[in-house]
Amino acid sequence: MNLLTWARGPLLVIAIATFVLGVAWRLFSLWRLPVRRLPAPARQAIGTGQAMETALSHMWPRRKLRYSATLVTLNPYVFHIGLALVFFGYAPHIAFIRRLTGLGWPALPDAVMYVAAAATMVSLLLALLFRLSDPVLRKISRFDDMLTWLVTMLPLITGMAVIGEPSASILARDHVIYPVPLALHLMSLELLLVWFPFGKLMHAFLVFPNRMQLATFFGRRGVQS
Repeated sequence: MNLLTWARGPLLVIAIATFVLGVAWRLFSLWRLPVRRLPAPARQAIGTGQAMETALSHMWPRRKLRYSATLVTLNPYVFHIGLALVFFGYAPHIAFIRRLTGLGWPALPDAVMYVAAAATMVSLLLALLFRLSDPVLRKISRFDDMLTWLVTMLPLITGMAVIGEPSASILARDHVIYPVPLALHLMSLELLLVWFPFGKLMHAFLVFPNRMQLATFFGRRGVQS
């Protein structure tokens, strides 16, 4: 069994199982946390719908601050949008998802993918630069932050190393020309899946519950958000 066979077979199964079970365990653990009953009456009752509306409305800087937004503010948007385009818009990635789940959708042009991948990698490098150069960010940075940055960057680097021709040619071929680079790309993705439930990547599942909880907390205190 060669490296690519291992990456497509046992390692992929282990990574997906770890991802699914780890995410389920984290969500279940949070759900089981006791609810603290606050003795003070709520100044404003915040329902689930209103909390979600508040969470969504605060995903973009407030109007008063929008014109002073800096690169530090805009960089996360570039990263998240670029990463989503690369993962969900590249034709071989869609074919990979279709093989696993049976789901598929039209792909974006390769040129869009190349620009999105480059922008995502630059945004990750900028995020690392901000973290290392800012005294406050550097002081609060932990091993989790650096490892999360690394496992996010590796699939992008190894993915760019695999690209050598248009995606249509890759999908039309019934064999792999570069098995080792492809295996390394898959293994980098599998590393990300294994680390996902245990690091800060878990915020992909928790960002809206956290924001809704914060909106409810502020509502109880009568804070205008």
